[in-house]
Amino acid sequence: MIPDVDNDSIVYLNGDYVRLGDAKISVLDRGFIFGDGIYDVVPAYEGKPFRMNGHLARLERSLAAIDIKVDLKRADWERIVHDLIGRSGLGDCMVYIQVTRGVAKRDHAFPKGVAPTIFCMVSPFVRPGAQVREQGMSVVSMTDMRWLRCEIKSVSLLGNVLAKQHAVDNGVDEVIQFRDGYMSEGSSCNIWMVKDGVLLAPPRSNLILEGIRYGLLEELAEAAGIPFNARPISQQEVDQADELMLSSATKELLPITTYNGKPVGSGKPGPVYAKLREGYDRAIAAL
Repeated sequence: MIPDVDNDSIVYLNGDYVRLGDAKISVLDRGFIFGDGIYDVVPAYEGKPFRMNGHLARLERSLAAIDIKVDLKRADWERIVHDLIGRSGLGDCMVYIQVTRGVAKRDHAFPKGVAPTIFCMVSPFVRPGAQVREQGMSVVSMTDMRWLRCEIKSVSLLGNVLAKQHAVDNGVDEVIQFRDGYMSEGSSCNIWMVKDGVLLAPPRSNLILEGIRYGLLEELAEAAGIPFNARPISQQEVDQADELMLSSATKELLPITTYNGKPVGSGKPGPVYAKLREGYDRAIAAL
């Protein structure tokens, strides 16, 4: 039994709803052997999925990118998400979706005639509290040493795991990764920078996973009259940022107030963050 896991919670596995404690997958599943699969996470507030269409569209893009074919359509995924939330009885929660290439003998090439493994579960989701929203997060820089297909939300997350552990080993909350001197992302989040009132982000490319909040923050910036520019951002620019912030499904939008041991700007959450945070909360409240 895994500690701190509700083995009586209901999960979806290959068409059936079963207890988590009863869910079994072969050790020959390619997700276990090769990390050959993709995943996504849909957050929900008071039982209502947030930006689900964006998450499911990214799920479908990732599946297509590594040529995993499933029989489920968009409406089927939506039904599974709603079913799991309903069965869980949870309010604020997150639905984890994972699809692997399936069970086959160990061979690097794609197997033929193998059904994918589809697994989904729901977990409680605790929103970031007032303290971290008011005081901000601490981060350090590091070299991005991951592969070149970061736009695929792959279960092969060893590079991200090592990046997160780098943060833990340095006593901070997160990292900002740089590839060839330009900012990419955190270990599991997108990074945003503000300079002279302009919101900046790395461009959409294979070097970052485009978070669903990427498009949301573009919308919120436009609504708030905040100029936005997606372009390469050098490490030197990050060193001189007026504001830094990060976004993800579970972290929502949070300010970064300490970078490499030094305060970012005033050392407190900045005015651009405050406007975007207000818009983010309004979007959640509008569900």
